[in-house]
Amino acid sequence: MEVLRYAAFTDDPRGGNPAGVVLDAGDLDDARMLAVAADLGYSETAFLTPRGGDRFGVRYFSPLAEVPFCGHATIATGVAWAERHGAGEMLLDTASGEVRVRTARAAESTSATLTSVPPRVVGLDDADFARLLAALRWSRDDLDGALPPRVAYAGAWHPVLAVATRARLADLDYDFASLQGLMAERDWTTVQLVHRTGGTTFDVRNPFPPGGIVEDPATGAAAAALGGYLRELGAVTLPATLHLRQGDDLGRPSRITVDVPAEPGTGISVTGTAVTIS
Repeated sequence: MEVLRYAAFTDDPRGGNPAGVVLDAGDLDDARMLAVAADLGYSETAFLTPRGGDRFGVRYFSPLAEVPFCGHATIATGVAWAERHGAGEMLLDTASGEVRVRTARAAESTSATLTSVPPRVVGLDDADFARLLAALRWSRDDLDGALPPRVAYAGAWHPVLAVATRARLADLDYDFASLQGLMAERDWTTVQLVHRTGGTTFDVRNPFPPGGIVEDPATGAAAAALGGYLRELGAVTLPATLHLRQGDDLGRPSRITVDVPAEPGTGISVTGTAVTIS
């Protein structure tokens, strides 16, 4: 078994979000996959099982548990496969459904684009909203009234909270145990915290206590969910290309491109590069 190490959503191994990738995990059971992910210590590790042609099974494990879908590890997996087998298209059977990945190689980089399962957006329960704000140590006055709180899905569930100022987003000091408990109860994967810096540009941060990680430097699944959220609310002119900045507050800059089609219910596309970590 070879465990590959990639940084996703960056062209610099010192940036982006590190992910483990195992390109042939057919002989591994759940306990072994969890042990590999825990030993590696990255927020997620992807375990790929080739099924013939361009179809693959894939599972994702954080150091603490399996997660249904992970965007940055999918980008890393697509790049790792393309670098060894050539660019093209992959069909991934995830726990959340089929995810299409398209890879492209250039002179100095390899990129991957995933297209999510159909997104969904639901309301955020008032009691959960209050608990979420308390765990974040935020108040309602910190929020951007133009982007109301919701819970969004594009393979995994993420509460979306928009803050009015970049300073509030930068000052993230949350109650880890309280947020971890709430997210476990609601089966939320990360919390998508966003500040709108332009019509289609956002700075984002993603607490990830369910994975034992204080914060994710780049979160492709939450980026796709944000695309579905903005389309559902009519908050962008469609079709839209979003540009997300993440990881800067952690010293691991990450850049995520999100394409939001106009057609309701269609998957959201997330694009990024990935590079090996030595």
